[in-house]
Amino acid sequence: MSKRDYYEVLGVDKGTGEREIKKAYKKLAMKYHPDRTQGDKALEEKFKEIQEAYEVLTDSQKRAAYDQYGHAGVDPNRGGAGFGGGADFGDIFGDVFGDIFGGGRGRQSRARQGADLRYNLEMSLEEAVRGKEVEIRVPTLVACEPCHGSGAKKGSSPKTCPTCHGNGQVQMRQGFFAVQQTCPTCSGRGKIISDPCNECHGQGRTEKTKTLSVKIPAGVDTGDRIRLSGEGEAGENGAPPGDLYVQVHVREHDIFTRDGNNLYCEVPLSFTTAALGGELQVPTLEGKVKLKISPETQTGRMFRLRGKGVKSVRSGVVGDLLCKVVVETPVNLSSKQKDLLRELEDSMGQGTDAAKHRPKEQGFFDGVKKFFDDLTN
Repeated sequence: MSKRDYYEVLGVDKGTGEREIKKAYKKLAMKYHPDRTQGDKALEEKFKEIQEAYEVLTDSQKRAAYDQYGHAGVDPNRGGAGFGGGADFGDIFGDVFGDIFGGGRGRQSRARQGADLRYNLEMSLEEAVRGKEVEIRVPTLVACEPCHGSGAKKGSSPKTCPTCHGNGQVQMRQGFFAVQQTCPTCSGRGKIISDPCNECHGQGRTEKTKTLSVKIPAGVDTGDRIRLSGEGEAGENGAPPGDLYVQVHVREHDIFTRDGNNLYCEVPLSFTTAALGGELQVPTLEGKVKLKISPETQTGRMFRLRGKGVKSVRSGVVGDLLCKVVVETPVNLSSKQKDLLRELEDSMGQGTDAAKHRPKEQGFFDGVKKFFDDLTN
């Protein structure tokens, strides 16, 4: 039986370039691969025919012989350049599906970029609110100076790995499958160093503690990260370095609690000031300010001081300071002071008169009475 024209088999013209031939082959191989045709002998033969055409037309010497002499030019039984026997499904699978398994033929290995690093920076609330410039010391891997990161001794250079030919991977065939594995000779680097650098012993990197100046913007909070591009670990064999991330952690403050751009604090209030009103000095991050207390202020009342919070690091909006007053019960009273309080208590009377001075107390006990009345009815 005469063979079909190889260009016709792949559906391309005689002058088609290698790239388009590969594209046409992959499309047909995907369609007629034995895994898809489920043992159909006719389609399996068609698949072998496609592979045979591809092997010839992507080899410059075989293609030239085929173009000049036809099938006779590549038939080993006729003294031609030789096709080399039957179909090897492993090769086909590697060509068509190599990308799925980590790289096809001819793919060059990539030196790995350096790892990213994290530095935990503790700050006080004042420092976080105002911002500051800090110096940090970071242990890391840097490019070796004597060999400029190549790993080879000065005057020499890394050589292409003879096992994987620089791909960094080797192909293991198992039936129809061709699985890519890391090259055992060069550990995936694609190159070997026969004369390693004395400083880094062929690693291309050395350990060093770097001192860096970091500008912390005003308004940062716990969880914020500041990225320093290129200040992470040096990459392998001259690959780009990673980044350094400065992770901010703001320590707890003795007075203030932060929530977003707002600050909160509790301020003790004397018994008499709460009853009669007056002025109270409250702290802010910028110093003390006077707060006017209205008469009859109760524990838990919140006073808002606008613009005394934190300026947002992103929007620039300034938050508020919220002061919660806590009425402080007098302690360590003298006999005279106790007598005065009893006199005050007597002056407020009982029943309706007492309710006028202590409405919350009276309302509470009225509610308790109603609760028990409902239980008994």
